[in-house]
Amino acid sequence: MASTPPAPAVAPSLVDTLFQRSLNDLVKSLRADPSAAGEAPAVTRALSEIHREIRAPDAATKSVAVQKLTYLSSLHFAPVSSHPLAFPAIELLASPHLPHKRLAYLAASLSLHPASLSLLPLATHQLHKDLSPSAGAHQHVSALALQLLGSPAAAAAPDLPVHLVHDLVPHLTRGSPRAIAAAARVIAASPSAAVPVLFKPLAACLASPDPRASTAAVAAFCDLSAPPADATPFLPLAPDLYSLLTTSRSNWALIKVLKVFARLAPLESRLAAKIVDPVCQLLTRSAAMSLTFECIRTVLTALPAHDAAVRLAIGKTKEFIAAADDPNLRYLGLLALGMIGPAYASTVNDCWDAIVKSLGDADANIRQEALHLIMGMVNENNIMDIAGILISHVPKSDPEFASDILGAVLAACGHNVYEMVVDFDWYVSLLVDMARTLHCAQGDEIGRQFVDLGLRVQDARPELVRLARSLLIDPALLGNHFLFPVLSAAAWISGEYVDLTKDPVELVEALLQPRTSLLPISVRAVYIHAVFKLITWCFSVYVGRLGDSGMAMDVMFDRLAADQTVSAESNAALGSGEEQDIGASTVLKDPFLHESILYMINLIQTTIGPLINCNEVELQERAHNLIGFIHLVREIQELNKRKVADGDKSSRLKELVEIMRTVFCQELGPVSVNAQMKVAPPDGLILNENLVELAGMVSEDDTTPSASIFFYPCSRHSLDTRDEPAVSIGSSSLSEHRKRHELFYLQTRKTEDEPNDYPQANDSLPSSSNNSVNDDKLKAADLVFPGKKLTAMKSRPKVVKLDAEDFLSSMMPSANVPKEDPLSGVLRDVLFGSDAKALSSQRTSDINLEGMLNKTSSNESSSQHREFRKPSRFMF
Repeated sequence: MASTPPAPAVAPSLVDTLFQRSLNDLVKSLRADPSAAGEAPAVTRALSEIHREIRAPDAATKSVAVQKLTYLSSLHFAPVSSHPLAFPAIELLASPHLPHKRLAYLAASLSLHPASLSLLPLATHQLHKDLSPSAGAHQHVSALALQLLGSPAAAAAPDLPVHLVHDLVPHLTRGSPRAIAAAARVIAASPSAAVPVLFKPLAACLASPDPRASTAAVAAFCDLSAPPADATPFLPLAPDLYSLLTTSRSNWALIKVLKVFARLAPLESRLAAKIVDPVCQLLTRSAAMSLTFECIRTVLTALPAHDAAVRLAIGKTKEFIAAADDPNLRYLGLLALGMIGPAYASTVNDCWDAIVKSLGDADANIRQEALHLIMGMVNENNIMDIAGILISHVPKSDPEFASDILGAVLAACGHNVYEMVVDFDWYVSLLVDMARTLHCAQGDEIGRQFVDLGLRVQDARPELVRLARSLLIDPALLGNHFLFPVLSAAAWISGEYVDLTKDPVELVEALLQPRTSLLPISVRAVYIHAVFKLITWCFSVYVGRLGDSGMAMDVMFDRLAADQTVSAESNAALGSGEEQDIGASTVLKDPFLHESILYMINLIQTTIGPLINCNEVELQERAHNLIGFIHLVREIQELNKRKVADGDKSSRLKELVEIMRTVFCQELGPVSVNAQMKVAPPDGLILNENLVELAGMVSEDDTTPSASIFFYPCSRHSLDTRDEPAVSIGSSSLSEHRKRHELFYLQTRKTEDEPNDYPQANDSLPSSSNNSVNDDKLKAADLVFPGKKLTAMKSRPKVVKLDAEDFLSSMMPSANVPKEDPLSGVLRDVLFGSDAKALSSQRTSDINLEGMLNKTSSNESSSQHREFRKPSRFMF
């Protein structure tokens, strides 16, 4: 049965108007049942009433409805514009009654946004009327209109202030603080339209005798010159700002002036020399901590060349750090220490104890700032000491800050391909210690660096293998999901550099222990592949010991024949307790005897054999590879049954071992980040820069999984006897997809004449690239620890570095490069005219700031105009 459409809303009757609920009645109804179950019906009823009342022709009834709608919007954080009745709020702007206008402007500030474009013409017309002095608008009405233009609604609807810029000029001339705030908002929203009209009247407000106007003006210019904006166009304001710096008694205004000067002083050396004395006077006599800190920041960031001022600021900074009863001052002191330049690095050393103590502060902001300071002092001479101090604080810290400490240490040590690490045995040990910490959440990065060190630093591989063993034999680590990447890296290291291990059988036992079932599939696959490498290497060493002795060959075959009954279908007979005990005792003597080989083979078949029926494709494939190697051993065993000559048996055995060893003999190395760029694309391959049309090309049937694909978990032997194929793919649909989207397919066959110029991972680098590793050391001052001498470091081993890569710095955000913003460009055009291009191409030291300012702030009086000239110094 079709639902009945809702009846159209009608205007309220006279009775409804007489008995209309006020805002107080609405609040009482909502508070009567504060629970969610009781509030929802009350809100629904109120919205229904508002929907009816807001269409009343009476302005009083409509204003009450708008008031209730605004309250509900603020209470439930829903914009008025989301309600279909936002238009009546704009209607009330035309009401002659001030209470109605005040309510209408409040609702309009919540409803104006780019989506309400249909309301802009009405709002613009009414605002023009309320701002126009010729219409005799009341000052309170003008204040409401200015407040709307100064709200975020003006920025949300940029077309609104464009039509009202000329209406703001009379109010700026009178020095209205609301008009100044509105002008700053309009300039930021539409610089091209507002700057030519509003900038000069706004600059004139800086010299206003009214402190409210001057304070509002300096706050406006402080916001407009804030990064990422270019502060150069604001240099003509320096004389008026200097006057405020020396005469104002408002701490808030002085803070804003100092912020602007901190951006202007680096652009003009004469300006820095001029403001240093007033800033030092404020720093000495001010009792306000906020103003004192702003003076410190201005001196340290904008006046570093003035030694007396810097030392005064450093003294105040130490007073902040020593304020034990005020954590806010301690935080500001640490923040100021981070602004000190390298020339005064000894000051940071003097505060070393206080900085380290701040690592255990209860305030998280203080801890973070202390960590930031300590990491800024790291260099190759003190990295071992600083890393040890930081790691000692990890167990005493909360999990979040402990992760930040570990991340900071990893980033510092791995910067620019381990540039500051000299002793790699120490760093490998440090990685393992970090992995074993209580709150370690950096397992991914630790595991990545663990593998990367093995690839790049050949001298560190023995220590890597030794410590990887310590991780693998510890069953307690298998239950920590944060350490899964570390264990995966340790398994890969143990298998890749197996020739450096001292006890391969112990590693096989560790990699196949029962608790490895707790690991994820990807890590277990690495474990199995590491076992594959270990058993291959052990078997090759064992065969190498046999030599050409026929008697030794018979001994091996007899041992293998005794173990012939071992198979994947009879795991119980593979390794009885007595046999495994005998094998284990033999292993302790020599891991390369035939008993050790048999012991590992039995252990592998017992633990890996069941995995060939695993549902996970990755594990199933790894298990088949490893069990396949065992079948190769059994193939050698068959030679003994056929009574093949000793020479044939020996050659066949060595051939099989050589084949398996060549699989893993190629040493892996790091791959350059630019390796893909060196690969020449095939002829005829066209890659679109933008692949947005790919989504439209792929039809719905392309993304639907094919019902003809089946995966059967099966054993190696069952694949041969199964009638249907294990994997069946609908070839017709695949060929059709390739025919339709040939552009996005690579060639399946490689022509004989196609060059094979793919760069190898271990290509030799130019000598300049290899020798440049030690030439880019950090030049920071050495950190001097009280009562401790720097220990001698051993020579740094060679680290493979490709194409000047830095895998850690590439993940960090690059420094912000100043860019030309629209506001700066418009200001140059307005202030400098034809000299704008010359200003952008040279330093501002050749600009007459006083002349430009007089030209900027000139008004109708022609007597205030002055000609440009190039002074020898600042003229204030």
